[in-house]
Amino acid sequence: MEPISRVTAPTVDVLKVLLSSSAPVWGLAIIKVTGRLPGSVYPILERLERLGWAESSWDVDTDRSGPRRRLYELTAPGAAAAVRTCHQFEVRSHTRLVPVTS
Repeated sequence: MEPISRVTAPTVDVLKVLLSSSAPVWGLAIIKVTGRLPGSVYPILERLERLGWAESSWDVDTDRSGPRRRLYELTAPGAAAAVRTCHQFEVRSHTRLVPVTS
């Protein structure tokens, strides 16, 4: 598994959705929960897969009409790294917002 070279707020949003789910998550559901655009979310999901943080599979629900859904979930090492990454991002973001007093 490779590290994420650049952690952004949209990446953290996607990681949080994946962390909060006990089952694989449909890409469009991630878009709806995060409020992020597909042009941001899908490249993040592809990057997470390429780095070994996440894996995807095709939904096998044959009772549903429409195109098949691609489902995403974190790998075990990816989930551990995602927790650390989200925490570090929050700490850095909070530190930047807190004014320094003398």
